[in-house]
Amino acid sequence: MRDGFEDTITEAPKPRLQYPFEHGPKSGEAIEIAPGVRWLRMPLGGSLAFINVWAIEEEGGWAIVDTGMGGSDTQQAWRKAFAESLGGRPVTRVFVTHMHPDHIGMAGWLTRKFQCRLWISRLEFLMCRSLAADTGREAPADALSFYKAAGWDEEALENYRAKFGGFGRALHALPDSFQRMSDGDEITIGGRLWRVVVGSGHSPEHACLWCPELKLFISGDQVLPKISSNVSVFPTEPHGDPLTDWLTSLAAIKDQVPDDVLVLPAHNDPFHGLHARLDHLIAGHERGLTRLTRLLAEPKRAVDVFPALFRRKIDQWVLGLATGESLAHLNCLMARGQASAHTDEAGVIWYRAVA
Repeated sequence: MRDGFEDTITEAPKPRLQYPFEHGPKSGEAIEIAPGVRWLRMPLGGSLAFINVWAIEEEGGWAIVDTGMGGSDTQQAWRKAFAESLGGRPVTRVFVTHMHPDHIGMAGWLTRKFQCRLWISRLEFLMCRSLAADTGREAPADALSFYKAAGWDEEALENYRAKFGGFGRALHALPDSFQRMSDGDEITIGGRLWRVVVGSGHSPEHACLWCPELKLFISGDQVLPKISSNVSVFPTEPHGDPLTDWLTSLAAIKDQVPDDVLVLPAHNDPFHGLHARLDHLIAGHERGLTRLTRLLAEPKRAVDVFPALFRRKIDQWVLGLATGESLAHLNCLMARGQASAHTDEAGVIWYRAVA
């Protein structure tokens, strides 16, 4: 459920984005990036190291946007932030862009600690509840068939069985209720109007927040400056087409949100250059689809197409992400009528370009 690969293959130089801050906040520190808006970081570990979260000052305390991964390290970081840089003031509301654990993981802890409401889109809340309910379950037969069809061998399937059901372990227990955010909603936070801009593909109903007055765009994982968020097909919807949803969403954001905003992403640093980054992300996936079409001159399984999409070696640690993203590209080609698929006697799916 984490973000995509920094080294996904691209054939064009990245746009020259502008980063107005020399460094990000340290643990417990909050950097003011606009009147009443502060930037904090919560620890993640791994290659991403941290997630950016945002505190918006309003009457009575702070509205928090995204929360960090559930766990004692994040809880300690929040306690330090409240004591050292947020003046000991309470949380008034918790806004979550989407349901991945590094974003929603501490929402339950914060809302219970401060007796405040979670704001999130409906699909993100329900999907998170659904995945959390799998915690401790054995891997279902449908999921094993799905990855076998993609070309996984028995060792990979056994690793999947061992890891399945861990989603909820990265979450503090979710609140039992929420305030719904929908695309186009206008919400007053800290005395200023913020507009909800929903995207999909990386997650089902990802809610970004745009403040025209401050020229700020909290983009979550929908627009990141240095990595392309993972867009995957999962066993729950094997014939889904999230890549088309993703590309459509990126184009819609360019139409709705002006280029002069400061983008506040979940990972890496705040930047200027929204439209150039959106163009680059769209073009990068289109180039990947073109390379994939060429590779499919001969039948291929999902695991055979990694070289068309990824520069790095795909090992067991990223096999699930790579498979899901490869299937997203393959399903997109089929939706465009540019590829077909057939299933062999062993249950493995083979894809081929349509002449």
